Amino acid sequence: MSFRTIEWRDDAVIMIDQTRLPGEEIYNSYSDFTSVAEAIKGMIIRGAPAIGVAAAMGVALGAREIIADTHDSFFRQLENVCDVLARTRPTAVNLFWGIERMKRVAEEHRGKSLDKIREILKKEAIRIEQEDLTICRNIGKWGATLIPEEGTVLTHCNAGGLATAGYGTALGVIRAAHEAGKKIRVFADETRPWLQGARLTAWELMKDGIPTTLISDNMAGFFMSRGEITCCVVGADRIAANGDTANKIGTYSVAVLARENNIPFYVAAPVSTLDLSLSDGSKIPIEERPDSEVTHIKGIAIAPEGVSVRNPAFDVTPARYITAIITENGIVKPDYCAGLRTVAGK
Repeated sequence: MSFRTIEWRDDAVIMIDQTRLPGEEIYNSYSDFTSVAEAIKGMIIRGAPAIGVAAAMGVALGAREIIADTHDSFFRQLENVCDVLARTRPTAVNLFWGIERMKRVAEEHRGKSLDKIREILKKEAIRIEQEDLTICRNIGKWGATLIPEEGTVLTHCNAGGLATAGYGTALGVIRAAHEAGKKIRVFADETRPWLQGARLTAWELMKDGIPTTLISDNMAGFFMSRGEITCCVVGADRIAANGDTANKIGTYSVAVLARENNIPFYVAAPVSTLDLSLSDGSKIPIEERPDSEVTHIKGIAIAPEGVSVRNPAFDVTPARYITAIITENGIVKPDYCAGLRTVAGK
């Protein structure tokens, strides 16, 4: 891939600014945890796995900023760093997974010097980024076996290199199938209101030379009914124990349409996206974002001033609509309750 989503470089976190794509490929440097938190909240970095990496790096930056004479003071301040990062976005469980992993590592080395703990946290954040790259490639390898030798794959939102440390989950499956020589095309839903499909997915796939067609969200059913879609592959932000899956708003509609048209609907996500503490999708918190994201595009009003708006960022696709869930540890098909625990090693 010709771009990096996020990396640690010279004691700063470097992120591609996804709000500027596809027009400008801009990389921002962050040297403090509060600016990383704002980048997550402001969608400069987005996608569940990428948010998990960013949160871990934010914790490492925060640890470097702490001024403390005692371990107790250091760990109290580190808890505050973690709280600030945890309040950025509520739905993607990888955010909390990354933070908790960093807290656990810090506690495991509590007896060491503060400088040593800071260095250990930095190395752990970098390790999480590197692990994510491997995980996504393994998801791709498993998922590619489900993709036919020839056909058209529909995807929604962006679950590519931009949503991870690199390679992607849903787009990782597509990339792996393409690399295996399969003759596939991609239909990318535009994904209102942030247009991640139009701005990000189309940009990524075109960079990779994978044939891509952009459609508006309300066209998916039309192309399915005409037999122009072979299968659907999407990412996930949180998967409950029964397989119910939270993903970008509009995913549920795609899944229902796929079922109506007898089209396989696959979810690709790392094990870190599983939240086995939740029995079903009704327990998943759904982020609601500002009205202006719906009423304006790039600052230009497209709706009458004062109109009432609802703007949930995610919806939940019931497990009954999901053909299989693809993880780095294997492919899970119904019964999800048993299968997800197996791939999670529970």
